[in-house]
Amino acid sequence: MSEISPDQDLVVFDGTCVYCSGLAQFIARRDRAGRFRFVTAHSPTGRGIYERYGLDPDAMETNIVVLEGQVFTRMRAFTAVMRGLGWPWKALCVLDWPPRALMDGIYDIIARNRYRLGKKDCPMPSAELRARLIE
Repeated sequence: MSEISPDQDLVVFDGTCVYCSGLAQFIARRDRAGRFRFVTAHSPTGRGIYERYGLDPDAMETNIVVLEGQVFTRMRAFTAVMRGLGWPWKALCVLDWPPRALMDGIYDIIARNRYRLGKKDCPMPSAELRARLIE
């Protein structure tokens, strides 16, 4: 994990999930400032980050977002990224308003069923994403 500095804004995502990979590509295309770097959860670095924050790297139940030194998981990870992208994406932070248990419950249902709801075969990462992919 030596390539990652402690102040680096980072997205750790499931590289085999069409939704997670799609979100990573969405972020990379809209992050004009190049703020975020990306790590696949399957990589040694990604697994190490999961373990560092007490998460099971084999279950990959959530994306992990590190933004300005704070760590976010589940729905808060999504809204943290949207906040980091600025307007108009920052407007999606309204998803922080409902109770956290409710929003994380919805996130968990989608996460548990992500391979059934979408294909497990992802397209090649975009050039924007490849340029900022650590592993």
